[in-house]
Amino acid sequence: MKYELTPPFDEKTIRALRAGDRVELSGIVYTGRDAAHKRLVAMLDAGETLPVDLAGQAIYFVGPCPAPPGRPIGSAGPTTSGRMDAYSPRLIAECALRGMIGKGDRNDAVKAAMKEYGCVYFAATGGAGALIANSIVSAEIVAFPDLGPEAIYKLELNKLPLVVAIDAEGNSLY
Repeated sequence: MKYELTPPFDEKTIRALRAGDRVELSGIVYTGRDAAHKRLVAMLDAGETLPVDLAGQAIYFVGPCPAPPGRPIGSAGPTTSGRMDAYSPRLIAECALRGMIGKGDRNDAVKAAMKEYGCVYFAATGGAGALIANSIVSAEIVAFPDLGPEAIYKLELNKLPLVVAIDAEGNSLY
């Protein structure tokens, strides 16, 4: 199946997706790599309010390149998602994160959290960062600016092509 989706997602929408479905994602998503994920989980541990509301949202595992003149962002290809596996189950369970975007397989703990709480993992095409950047309408740092490209960005997307790599039932293309 092919879907056009816009976050925030509800659990019913996410649970209807199946591994192999094609998605064009538009609207707001947040970025985050391992350094940002580590800080988010430390904030949860400390009982602090997170700088972004992840309920129903998707996180794109990317560290974008600087924007060239006239563009909102530079190359924005996915990073290897396994680097976030230590943190993703907490964000899924405690923050109602509904989607993750990256490349590569996820571990069993992440898949278990996805099944229990209703979350999907979308695959973006590795090596296509310049092409992916064409689907990014705007980019703004919203948290942890000291992390440079690993800061949390708020991205506005227009029809970013993705594939459901792991669905909320645990079915996987990997």
